[in-house]
Amino acid sequence: MTLQKGFEPHLGIGDTTVSARDVEMLRAIDRHGSMYGAADALGRSYPHLQRRVVELEEAVGSLTERVRGGEDGGGTRLTAEAVDLMRRFERLRVELAGVTTVSESVIPGTVVDRRGDLGTVRTEAGDLGARIPVAAERVEIAVRADAVVLMNPGSPSQVHTSLRNQLEGVVGCVESDEEVATVTVEVADGVAIDSVVTKNSVDQLGLEPGADVIAAFKTTAARATPIELSDDSEAE
Repeated sequence: MTLQKGFEPHLGIGDTTVSARDVEMLRAIDRHGSMYGAADALGRSYPHLQRRVVELEEAVGSLTERVRGGEDGGGTRLTAEAVDLMRRFERLRVELAGVTTVSESVIPGTVVDRRGDLGTVRTEAGDLGARIPVAAERVEIAVRADAVVLMNPGSPSQVHTSLRNQLEGVVGCVESDEEVATVTVEVADGVAIDSVVTKNSVDQLGLEPGADVIAAFKTTAARATPIELSDDSEAE
């Protein structure tokens, strides 16, 4: 069974939640120039739509303004605040879309050192810096593929970089689309890390199965979550 990640984006303002349905409503008001037109296009009742606009405005501020005159006797248009709200929601949607579509590598290990929210985790691939939850001991480190940088061993960039986690490995496979490729790097027995790079980088770095490579990522890009062990597992 293949599981797919999914999120429903929303913005919270106090006790009010702005959802995709609300943003769809605002876009319909903007497109049709009236609440009546928006309600009709969305298949919603006008009183319900108007009531929702009022609820949002109580939390966010003025989102619509009345336009008087004209052949149709006036209508409704969005305020600058409404446009800003929709843009913020769209940025969130794009950000979450990236989270759900980019692959993630998971590396188990044991916490051996702490420095506030950061610490060191001992893994089969070596010691890694990561963001660590309070009181966690056995953890899994998750790293998004778009946070992993690939470098040739011994290159100047390996020394002059802020990417403190650097794992030597061998390219296992390269899966290419039109402009980007996902490169899987085997960094230890049974431990692999994915990296998303451009096809140009694949050519420049000579990334092909069997090639030596360094997979690097920031400590803040590595997020550790506790591994819950059963009593039987702990006994073993």
